[in-house]
Amino acid sequence: MTAPRRAALPTGAKAARSRFAVPAALAVILAAACTPAYNWRTVTDAAEGYSVDLPAKPTVDERRVEIAGNALPMHVRAAHTEGAVFAVAVVDLPRDDAQLGQMVADALRHALARNVSASPVEHAVQVPAADGGAVPGVDIVASGAAGDAHERRTIHAWVAVRGRHVYQAAIISPEAPPPEQSDQFFGSLKLN
Repeated sequence: MTAPRRAALPTGAKAARSRFAVPAALAVILAAACTPAYNWRTVTDAAEGYSVDLPAKPTVDERRVEIAGNALPMHVRAAHTEGAVFAVAVVDLPRDDAQLGQMVADALRHALARNVSASPVEHAVQVPAADGGAVPGVDIVASGAAGDAHERRTIHAWVAVRGRHVYQAAIISPEAPPPEQSDQFFGSLKLN
């Protein structure tokens, strides 16, 4: 009587690949599924007139801010991930007033730089509008020491005025996030 024939087991590098290929692939899939650093979702705020992609479930905050002698409502949606804050703040104006809108936009721009005690680098940007047009805005980047602890922070923001709203989309982080994450955030912003 002859013994049943066994399949030959792979040896050497082939054995290592076959033994570890499935577990390694499974580990990568599980890590990606369980702990996504950037879990992008589109957020639409019809009342404030914008949509944007945020990398995590956002918090919502409302407060009044003193700008240009006016107590104005500000609405903020912020998502926290990888040590960074991705946020859109909208200041509501009492009327469609281009001069007041520009004063508020300037105040927001100066506050960003003041928060990190730095001179910002600014240039013009066209913020996409939902109707296919664009809204002129300012792209701002500033890095410096923030808060009482003087922790290093980088701020990258867009500020624009449209109608009765002044928009500030910003990423605040110890270091700039990977470019593809910044591109996702700013590239998804659309104003109504």
